[in-house]
Amino acid sequence: MATVQEFTISDTLWERLSPHLPVHTPKTHPLGCHRRRVPDRQVLNGIFFVLRTGCQWKALSATGICSGSTAHARFQEWVQAGVFARLWDVALHDYEELIGLDFDWLALDGSLHKAPLGGKKNWTQPHGPRQRRRQAQPLDRGAGHPGGAGAGGSEPARYEADGKHLDEPAASG
Repeated sequence: MATVQEFTISDTLWERLSPHLPVHTPKTHPLGCHRRRVPDRQVLNGIFFVLRTGCQWKALSATGICSGSTAHARFQEWVQAGVFARLWDVALHDYEELIGLDFDWLALDGSLHKAPLGGKKNWTQPHGPRQRRRQAQPLDRGAGHPGGAGAGGSEPARYEADGKHLDEPAASG
């Protein structure tokens, strides 16, 4: 099992990365008291630990590297400042010097157009009719109920399966 020590940044790497981190200007507290800022190297150890292991930010606190909330706040701050984009550029430049980038083997493919068999879009049609089919329809509550068909009775109206009202006399003809 890997230990936290295996995820610390080496001195050589720190010397290469530290010039690209923003300089912190401390804010003065009105009462003159505040917690000391966690060193950038320690926070960067925590950020790289989270990125390499995939653990949650809050789980970082249990490792003893630094607080998960501190690492996440500093990560957000550095993303806004463009630190990681600069570090990516530095890493590509160093790789180009050491080994060299060979773009001959790369391929890029993509398309941005309508699907040829996609058909017409029907976004203007409401979804209401589909929903109404699935929902129960209100019943004719019959005589004796508010809004019912008859007056005065207490039994609901009865229907056959084809919708013919059973209480009506059959038409003779």
